[in-house]
Amino acid sequence: MFLKYAPLAGALLFAGAAQAQVGITADLGTTGAGFHLVVPMESNLNGRFGANYFQHDFDRTTNQVDYAIKGKLQTFDILFDWYVRDGSPFHLTGGLVYNGNRFDATARTDQFGAYSLNGNSYSAADIGIVKGRIEYRKAAPYLGIGWGNALAAGNGSHWSFNADLGAFFQGNPNVTLGNWGCSSLAAICTLVARDVAAERLRLKDDVDGFKVYPVVRASVNYRF
Repeated sequence: MFLKYAPLAGALLFAGAAQAQVGITADLGTTGAGFHLVVPMESNLNGRFGANYFQHDFDRTTNQVDYAIKGKLQTFDILFDWYVRDGSPFHLTGGLVYNGNRFDATARTDQFGAYSLNGNSYSAADIGIVKGRIEYRKAAPYLGIGWGNALAAGNGSHWSFNADLGAFFQGNPNVTLGNWGCSSLAAICTLVARDVAAERLRLKDDVDGFKVYPVVRASVNYRF
C-alpha cells in the first residue's frame, strides 16, 4: 500500500534535504505504521508531514447480528510541534489529519445459514448478503502533547526518539447497510429491507461513541 506513496515521500525527502536541517521518522502506534518528514518552521516550531497505515480484522455483535469487520486505517498528517521552552523535548501539537479510516461490515449467518434481523429470521439463500460500511469525515483536527525533537541540535547522535499522546476528532460516523441478492417474493424483500434499515440504525448507535480517535505513537527519528 505504501508503495504508491513512495514517489511522494521521495520528493518530500529530496526537497527537505536541500534545507539546513530535516528529519525523518518511523512510527508505530494506534494509527498503524507510518513515517513523517520533519522540517523546521520557527526556532521553537517544527512541522511534521506524513502518512500512516494499518489493516485490522475483527468481529462485532450489534443486537443479534454478528458482523465480520475488515478495518483499514489510513491517515495523512499535517502537524505542528511547538516547544514551549528552549532546549526542552516537551511539545504541544496541533494540526489536521486526512482521515481515510473505514470499516467494511459483513453480517454472518448462524449455524443454520440464517440471519436474525430486527427480531426476524431469514435464510441467507433467500435474501442474499447483508453488508455495509462505516466511514468518518475526511478532515479531522488533531490536538496532543509529545516528547522528543528529531531536529534537536544538541543530540550527540543523528538518532533520537519521540512519543505522541493525543487524539483527532472524526465526528459522527456515516454508516451504510443493505442486502443484495434477495430472491424471495417482493413482499418478503420489502420486509427484509425494512429490517436491514432498522439494523443500520442500531449499528450506527453502536459506533457513535467513536467520535474521537486516540493517538498513542512512538517514533524512531533520524536527523540529516
